[in-house]
Formats: sequence, structure tokens, C-alpha cells
Amino acid sequence: MNKYIFLFSVLLFSGFLVRSQENNKIYIPLLGENAPAFTGESTTGVINFPEDYARTWTILFSHPADFTPVCTSELLELGAMQEDFKKLGVKVVVLSTDALSSHYQWVKSMETIKYKNREPVKIEFPLIADEGHDISKKYGMIQPNTSSTKTVRGVFLIDPSSKIRAIFYYPMEVGRNLDEIKRTIIALQTVDSKGVLTPVDWQPGDDVLIKDYTDITAKPVDKDIYQIIWYMTFKRLR
Repeated sequence: MNKYIFLFSVLLFSGFLVRSQENNKIYIPLLGENAPAFTGESTTGVINFPEDYARTWTILFSHPADFTPVCTSELLELGAMQEDFKKLGVKVVVLSTDALSSHYQWVKSMETIKYKNREPVKIEFPLIADEGHDISKKYGMIQPNTSSTKTVRGVFLIDPSSKIRAIFYYPMEVGRNLDEIKRTIIALQTVDSKGVLTPVDWQPGDDVLIKDYTDITAKPVDKDIYQIIWYMTFKRLR
């Protein structure tokens, strides 16, 4: 009898250990996957994501805490670029692991700051509260090798079909490059609408790469891009 009790105890403990390890696994949603759904309180009301943002491009921009200097500089720059993103048909959603009451105070304080010699701007995008880290965990931003929320520094670019199309991760000490995020959005929109590829350091208005290397007359390209197309075609045919 004692042998069976011991065996049952071992199996029970093993099952508990496996479940514990599974619960601690961190999974970052991959490119092309559906953006994890969540409901959260924000400075503009309750948000059901991505349902409330269906059929539009969205930037999900996360922060480990309110009132931190790097994060504040990023939100001030996001505020300054609000109209740019609106023209691109892009909505911005910000996530922070502090309480909603703290978000209100943070927004209020930022709307009084003259950053980069600009007049103060009104923060129009919502700040979502994630005190319990439930949303951060869904997006793989609470990582096992840290004891805090300092890894909640992700940017997810989500397309109108609610698919994740690009992911950026920055350490808490380094401010994010919003021009690069904007450039990537424009590149993705160009790729989708034109059926093309964008080469290294591509900027809006630059030449693009054609997906079908055999149809080089389909769109005008400059000499350098033309050479790459022919070179890659030759290598593929070898």
C-alpha cells in the first residue's frame, strides 16, 4: 500500500511540476499570427483589442512604468507624430503596467511639456492599464530572466486583418526610433498595395524590388536595383 501511495505522490508532483513549467513559458506571438485579444481599461475608456481596431493599421506600444524619462520622451514624440500616423490610417495604442489613475496623471503632466522646443500637444491615443501584467504576458513581454517589468518595451505593428506584421524590442535604457517605426508601416503598406519588396534602407518614394524576377519591365527600377534583380535571377537558375 505504501508503495502505491509513494508512486501516486510522485506522479502527482510530476504533473504539478510540468503544469508549473508550462505556466512559466514565455511565448511571443510570431509574425503573421493573430494579435492576442484582450480587454483593458484605458484613458479613453474600455478597449476590446483588436476588435475595436479591426480594418485599420495599429501600433501597440508598451511601457514598463509611467513617469520614466525614456518612456516620457517617447510618448511626447508619439504625440507630435499623431497627425502623421492619422494620415497613414494608423492608430496608436499604448500599454503601461501602472494603474489607470497614474496614466491620467502622466498624460496630464506630458500635455504641459514643451519638448524639442515644440508647443505642448494633447495626447489623443489611449494608455491602457496593465497592473496585473495579463496583457504583457499575452504578448510575451514579461520575460523569465527578469524580476520586474523592465522588458515591457515592445512595439507590435498590426495590420487591418489583425495580423502581427512587425515586432520591435528595445531595452529600457534606449529610446525607440519612431521614424523607423513609421518607415516600416509605410513599407508594409507599400508591399501590400503594390505587391513588391523594399530593399535595404528603403525610404518612401524610393525604388522597390519586384517579386517576380522574370518580369523586370513591370515597374521602373534604377540601375542598382536592376542589377540585383538580374543577379538574383541568375543565381536562382544555376
